[in-house]
Amino acid sequence: MTEILGDDYFMKQALSEAGFAFDKGEVPIGAVIVCGEKIVARAHNLTETLNDVTAHAEMQAITSAASALGGKYLVDCTLYVTIEPCPMCAGALAWAQMGRIVYGASDEKRGFSKLSSGILHPKTKVQSGVMAEEASLWMKRFFKELRD
Repeated sequence: MTEILGDDYFMKQALSEAGFAFDKGEVPIGAVIVCGEKIVARAHNLTETLNDVTAHAEMQAITSAASALGGKYLVDCTLYVTIEPCPMCAGALAWAQMGRIVYGASDEKRGFSKLSSGILHPKTKVQSGVMAEEASLWMKRFFKELRD
């Protein structure tokens, strides 16, 4: 009998990616893309490592998933990301026609829902607040250490 893995399980995987980003001195945002109960992409922010402002976790995950699945549309996939995507990432998710987006903590300053809520593909389903406290803790820790 196959166990159905839920949102918490996959968000924990994204949180693990956020930890990898933190360890590299990157803003600790992690993402995984799931298709058919299987993780097809794992990613975290690489903007500092690659010296590339577009190297957000979501962008890295989209590229990896499209490569793994052999197509640019991710209609049957779910993105799990620790922090609400920015408008740039939301635009890419719209072009990829991501089936579902699950994010942890909201981004009050730069989140797509505050700045451009209609940017996603009309069929994309969004779930927010999954393990939000854990995701927020990574961000708070990172910026506290940056200031100290």
